[in-house]
Amino acid sequence: MSEKSIAIVGATGVVGQCMLETLEKRGFPVKSLKVLASARSEGRELSFRGEKLKVEVLNEDSFKGVEIALFSAGGGTSEKFAPLAVAAGCVAIDNSSAWRMDPKVPLVVPEVNGDDLKWHEGIIANPNCSTIQMVCVLKPLHDAATIHRVVVSTYQAVSGAGKEALDELADQTRAILDGKEPICDIFPYPIAFNCIPQIPQSDAFLDNGYTTEELKMINETKKIMGDDSIRVTATTVRVPVHTGHSESVNVETEKKLRADEARAILDHAPGVTVKDDPTNQVYPLALDSVGDGATFVGRIREDLSHPSALDMWIVSDNLLKGAAYNAVQIAELL
Repeated sequence: MSEKSIAIVGATGVVGQCMLETLEKRGFPVKSLKVLASARSEGRELSFRGEKLKVEVLNEDSFKGVEIALFSAGGGTSEKFAPLAVAAGCVAIDNSSAWRMDPKVPLVVPEVNGDDLKWHEGIIANPNCSTIQMVCVLKPLHDAATIHRVVVSTYQAVSGAGKEALDELADQTRAILDGKEPICDIFPYPIAFNCIPQIPQSDAFLDNGYTTEELKMINETKKIMGDDSIRVTATTVRVPVHTGHSESVNVETEKKLRADEARAILDHAPGVTVKDDPTNQVYPLALDSVGDGATFVGRIREDLSHPSALDMWIVSDNLLKGAAYNAVQIAELL
């Protein structure tokens, strides 16, 4: 790969810093690197390959001379600045939900639909974290047996809600263990020692009873897989885990797949690691996924209530494969 001029928008956030670390760990050929954020972070120093980079304030002129910009600063920022980046001759890889369902913008998981990059017009969308790990497992099964329906329940880590949410989890845990009342600022209810079936926590439920996170999983899965006929329903839940999203997934297929057949297929799937040995109690754990770019799958078994369905447990680091690592993989394909 030739060296590229890179910018990270939202570089001081949790995902932005993971993008910085991932570029370094992957040995991405960086010619120059800008770290951009809001005015409150101006002058802050971030480390990259042993050097200190000063955070610059994001503005309309930030993308001059930049070839690839990785965005992780929220939908409003992406809506305003991604087109400006494209106008400056830059490719924008956006981690927000702003562009995901735009028909002119490819929504890409490299192991699943990397070929969609061929028709980008300057903006490429990074999917929702919980969608990414699920489709990495679904795609090879769909190719082998044609998926008709997916039922997923997620157990999503607090890091997906940002640094302030992680701080709230820590503060509430200490408070409860000390016999004090936990204070809720980020979440509507205590997250420590609790599960909250509402993601994102700031959005009201939709008229149909779903949350926007659940609809993201439904709609993004169909777009990434390139098949609107797949029926998907989701329940998304925030759990008191620091990092690593977990999912319970039921998959109904046209052609019956035995559990051993599914394991064999997934053993050869790109980016997927099978951890499935019931005899020795081996299965994926959120803790095991941290710092790893793979998607882990286990507890693969045939659904006793349906003649052609499988149950499985899928785990991945939501900050890496669910965000930063997937974005850098897209940049590598470019």
